[in-house]
Amino acid sequence: MTTNTSNRQGSLRRRHSLTEHAAQAAIDQACRRLRLPTIRAVVDDAVEAATKEQLTYQGFLAELLLAEVDDRDRRSTLRRIKSAGFPREKWLTDFDFTANPNINPATINELATGDWLRRGDPLCLIGDSGTGKSHLLIALGTAAAEQGYRVRYTLATRLVNELVEAADEKQLTKTINRYGRVDLLVIDELGYMELDRRGAELLFQVLTEREEKNAIAIASNQSFSAWTDTFTDPRLCAAIVDRLTYNATIIETGTNSYRLAHTRARQTL
Repeated sequence: MTTNTSNRQGSLRRRHSLTEHAAQAAIDQACRRLRLPTIRAVVDDAVEAATKEQLTYQGFLAELLLAEVDDRDRRSTLRRIKSAGFPREKWLTDFDFTANPNINPATINELATGDWLRRGDPLCLIGDSGTGKSHLLIALGTAAAEQGYRVRYTLATRLVNELVEAADEKQLTKTINRYGRVDLLVIDELGYMELDRRGAELLFQVLTEREEKNAIAIASNQSFSAWTDTFTDPRLCAAIVDRLTYNATIIETGTNSYRLAHTRARQTL
């Protein structure tokens, strides 16, 4: 028997004499020191349940540890969703596929599995305002965060402004690397505003940093053929389209606004 094993067994024997009150205090203190808040919160109920169900010591310990693990996973998921920077909560279960027949539920369900994220493929949602692009972007990004992926959401103009400021402050490489490291970069409202050449070039650097390594998802109200209105340099525009469409899933959400139709339907009631 090793010294460490002997010491542990001696420690356990000494604790057999603890009163119930002392044991409760010791559990509380140990959970605080070991940072086990879930076990600390549920241990009394777990003891009662274990007694009723006649769990073995190992079964009781397993229940406690699994409760802690499950709660840590839940908190980690919430942190990833929060750190993604989504402007509002959107879920795939809330999306009304009947309101937009252009969107195939099977395609969205396949995307929700996350295979495209593992491959580092792009996703492009193209369509007019009110057709569900942002809802799907946020919901798919949330699903990715739930699966353990690091996600970052941003508006196209906000990203470009941040890149320009970083370049002026000699922090461009650091900023591009930061956007390059996340598993999924979600860029909303690409094409809503014209970008000057400098801004477009900086955006291109981010896309190049992520190419075939980490996934990117974009939403635009402009068809690819009209992107020259956003990226005024034809060659740069072609290069950006090439980066975003290679191995991409492209979903055209159409031109009929769900929000407008919903508003009109309410007004006729």
